[in-house]
Amino acid sequence: MRRADGPGHQHRTPPAPGTTTPHRRYGRAASRPAAAPEPSVTRPTRAGLVLAAVVLTGTGLLVQAGLAGTLSYYRTPAEAAADPDAHTTRIRLGGTVVPGSVRHDRGQTVFRLAADGHEITVRQRGVPPSTFRAGQDAVVEGVLGPDGVFRADQVVVRHGNDYRPADATPPEPAR
Repeated sequence: MRRADGPGHQHRTPPAPGTTTPHRRYGRAASRPAAAPEPSVTRPTRAGLVLAAVVLTGTGLLVQAGLAGTLSYYRTPAEAAADPDAHTTRIRLGGTVVPGSVRHDRGQTVFRLAADGHEITVRQRGVPPSTFRAGQDAVVEGVLGPDGVFRADQVVVRHGNDYRPADATPPEPAR
């Protein structure tokens, strides 16, 4: 038996629930709307890349400028003695406090710092930290005078990373 739709028309089953197919008769989608299209991936433009490079460069320069004043390395006595600008600029000087060189003279502490076979006399106003002693590594901050004496206003004692309580016995060497 033929349908009244016309010659050659075959009977089709309705679409399954949840699917979308174009409706043959009306030329539009069936009752349910089509799914949202997937977002397209766009390629970065040249202007976007240039902007990102400028922002990253500017951030790097700001970080470098901010850290430049906070980073100050210490010099050895040989480096300080050889530097002609050491007499006019504030520097840090590092070395080992020479045993037997520490003395207190009219409110000042005078000692010698040594490193790599060179020594410099240091004169510090006031009392050094309680951990300061001969044979200990120290870093002093100040200016090297024209007479070769380093005038320090700050002394920092350097110490190792090993911590042992005062009553602990030293560890035995590994076998």
